[in-house]
Amino acid sequence: MQGERCPDFTLPATSGKTFTLAEAGKPLVIYFYPKDNTPGCTNESMAFRDLYTEFTAAGAEVVGISRDSLKSHENFKAKLELPFELLADQEEVVCNRFAVIKMKNMYGKQVRGIERSTFVIDTQGNVAREWRGVKVPGHAEEVLAFVKTL
Repeated sequence: MQGERCPDFTLPATSGKTFTLAEAGKPLVIYFYPKDNTPGCTNESMAFRDLYTEFTAAGAEVVGISRDSLKSHENFKAKLELPFELLADQEEVVCNRFAVIKMKNMYGKQVRGIERSTFVIDTQGNVAREWRGVKVPGHAEEVLAFVKTL
């Protein structure tokens, strides 16, 4: 996807909002994560939270996407005091557009889920950079360093 036009989408968001990519108007960091309230996803969300002021100072917005419900997202956002919106993709429409749904091994069983992935969308709506199969430690810092180059 890197270098390609990002497919437009609209999803329900926390705080009673609806998010539409075409209306972003600034560089956007989209991180796809498997599930609210799991250790890796909690750590990843907190890392983006802790660097959020630096992302906004660099002119970018951050959103997280998973297949969880809005109610689950609202609780997760409140618990972690996240300053950005979480988007609910329960129908997997956006997950499929970004090809982040994969078969994964979970406790010895094959399960279908989101591969932890991050995309930076530039102001022209193109995928400026993508990371797939993300390992959480140091990832938010790496994304921020890239955003500062835009």
